[in-house]
Amino acid sequence: MSRTALVWLKRDLRTRDHAPLAAAARFDAAMALFIIEPEWLDGAECDPQHVAFTAACIEPLQQTLAQRGLPLLIRCGRAVEVLEALRERTGFTALLSHEETGPGWTYARDREVAAWCRVQGVTWDEFPQTGVVRRLRSRAGWAARWQARMDATEVSMPERWSAPARVPPTQRFPQLEELHLPAARPLPEAGERAALQTLESFLEHRGAAYRTALSSPLTAAQGCSRLSPHLAFGTVSMRVVHQATERRIAALRATAGADELRFATHLRGFSGRLRWHCHFMQKLEDEPEIEWRNFSRVCDGLREDDFDMSRFDAWCEGRTGFPMVDACMRSLRATGWLNFRMRAMLVSFAAYHLWLHWREPGRFLARQFLDFEAGIHWSQMQMQSGTTGINTVRIYSPSKQAADHDPLGRFVRRWVPEWGTRDYPAPIVDERTSLARAKQRLYGLRALPQAKAQAAAIQARHGSRKSGLPPGTSRGRRRRDPGDAAGVSQGELFE
Repeated sequence: MSRTALVWLKRDLRTRDHAPLAAAARFDAAMALFIIEPEWLDGAECDPQHVAFTAACIEPLQQTLAQRGLPLLIRCGRAVEVLEALRERTGFTALLSHEETGPGWTYARDREVAAWCRVQGVTWDEFPQTGVVRRLRSRAGWAARWQARMDATEVSMPERWSAPARVPPTQRFPQLEELHLPAARPLPEAGERAALQTLESFLEHRGAAYRTALSSPLTAAQGCSRLSPHLAFGTVSMRVVHQATERRIAALRATAGADELRFATHLRGFSGRLRWHCHFMQKLEDEPEIEWRNFSRVCDGLREDDFDMSRFDAWCEGRTGFPMVDACMRSLRATGWLNFRMRAMLVSFAAYHLWLHWREPGRFLARQFLDFEAGIHWSQMQMQSGTTGINTVRIYSPSKQAADHDPLGRFVRRWVPEWGTRDYPAPIVDERTSLARAKQRLYGLRALPQAKAQAAAIQARHGSRKSGLPPGTSRGRRRRDPGDAAGVSQGELFE
């Protein structure tokens, strides 16, 4: 009896280091599938830029796979309904995919697909593609497991697959207007080739001053890796990035030149943030509810009832009267990207200056970030809002950030040209008063016995561990909290 496999592509739009595609080559026949799901399009985190970037990744991937005999089908609809229709037509008996740590709707959908597979007798094999560990019981030893996965040999792409005798129409990815979506903002180059070129340019020259370039919006656009969208959409694997970085560091150190050693030091900082990427995703994997509720339940009700829609709208539109905040928001809305320190400042300003609960600002920012990665996003929203119960409260001063990272006002003037004129609004809050109120309420809450008890439980479940760290990653020294590392970014937890 002929065995047919279906590779379900999600956020793994590549051929290199792709375990499900490799496994499919062992079957008598195989197909690949990407589903445009209504839950995705209708979700509060989805933006046309995400759909357009996906389409730009799918087109070259579809061609590459077709050249090797594997048809990539594009379908619109709910996952179970699409899978059932294809099973009836092709009789596939195996479903192959990567594990996914995504928004709540993906978790619910995967449970539904798993139930469908059991009823239909379809074997569903899921393969890890990051350092996130399914059904993790303890964080002890997690770092060593991450290291082992990243150091393992990458999966080879098969030379050829065998398509089924009767292949359903592959179809093309619909245009945005066909999906009833507005036009997307300008996008960076998408797809696997662009990902590998971006990685190469960073490791060869752009990353030479990474540690110093990443904090300012003036230098971060070039000095950061810019790999975050590619990791979020899976056009390059974490393992490929990790191993390429380690090879480059070793090569630079082998020369023993002063410039090369400095370059290697900057790349070592980048390498560490690859670990934080998965560390934060693991939090959502272990506790999916953090997308909706506070890590520390003692924070319930802290801001929810005080939500001021007028302040929220001003923050979203970049008209708060705080020039650095407004410049960063307008830049983000125009480009879909912003360096970490400025992202953290936006969230800190919303949480402390404006006293906004993190959920609605988080949904808005998810739509702005091209590199939206749910596990990192919601952990960071809560960390920067002070609701994790275990992380240092960090309140970013917009004026200090401007003085430190845009001292001549070039970034602000680019994005807020009316700054300094009568057309620019006055600050919507008094900074000193708003921060005094925020600190009083938050620190008072953290001093409660129940808050301390909850913090201990949260640390035990989600806190980082030093065990298993590779040499050169601060073993024996106090490690900074990842929220204090000014390189953490959406989609990769570094820039």
